[in-house]
Amino acid sequence: MIGSIIIGILAGFLAGKLMRGGGFGCLWNLLLGVVGGAVGGWVFSLFDISWEGSWIGQLVTAVIGAVLVLYVASLFRRK
Repeated sequence: MIGSIIIGILAGFLAGKLMRGGGFGCLWNLLLGVVGGAVGGWVFSLFDISWEGSWIGQLVTAVIGAVLVLYVASLFRRK
């Protein structure tokens, strides 16, 4: 559980660096990264892809999910 949270936080940090404009700030990127880890796992399960044994695979999954979450959240962001 704590490992998953740490991977989600790291994924949020990396997703914030990958997104144009830096995302929503450090704290929000980290929180959205934790949510993104769950979203990434769900998206990858739709394609029957699982990297449960590898923490690098879990990190990649979480980063992809966090980028998706940050992108969707940016659509609702006021300018």
